[in-house]
Amino acid sequence: MRARLVAILLLSFATVAGAQAPMLVVEDWTKPAVGTKGLPPDWKAQNWGSPKYDFEIVTDDNQRALRMKSANEGSLASRDIKGKVNLKETPILEWSWKVTTLPKNGDSCKKATDDQAAQVYVVWPRFPEAVRSRVLGYVWDTTEPLGTVCRSEKSGTVTYFVIRSGTADLGKWLTERRNVCEDYKRVYNEDCEPASAVSVAIDSNDTSSTAEAFVGAIFFKRP
Repeated sequence: MRARLVAILLLSFATVAGAQAPMLVVEDWTKPAVGTKGLPPDWKAQNWGSPKYDFEIVTDDNQRALRMKSANEGSLASRDIKGKVNLKETPILEWSWKVTTLPKNGDSCKKATDDQAAQVYVVWPRFPEAVRSRVLGYVWDTTEPLGTVCRSEKSGTVTYFVIRSGTADLGKWLTERRNVCEDYKRVYNEDCEPASAVSVAIDSNDTSSTAEAFVGAIFFKRP
């Protein structure tokens, strides 16, 4: 009887602890085998351009990651999160990344040089998607200063947040955290809505150059 009571108390504690700190893992790259190349399993391809998906699942600095390379092209992959994330409860998007090569003279705020080595997007599709969707893009930019927020000149549906800039932290694994609801309110002056997808991307086509980056685990959690 005593053992059963202890088990119930432990279960109750675990449930409460879990309720206090829920987390939804979007991707941790542990499902595909190391060496898996191309579009990752369970991720969707973009429906424009000619992406090469020079992607590979790797172990880097003892962590699983998606290595992305780009040579004068752009590749984007999306993961469906519709109905899976409650942004009012778990608004913090957290991810790790490492950039090793930046696109030469890339600038997110200019149409002619809109290239980034590493991009993480949260997407709210709206019909017609090409003109009414809402997209927040967290990017590592080559030239725009840290903290810059700008609307993409190539796609009016995308607002960029420059999370890292330049070469100072190249080759280092870094962890980022953003309150997606706060960013959504800042851009759209409305309460955040349920998001439908998270995307990762790399591109170097506008600058006719190359880029390389690694993206680690991506998840949503409580503040």
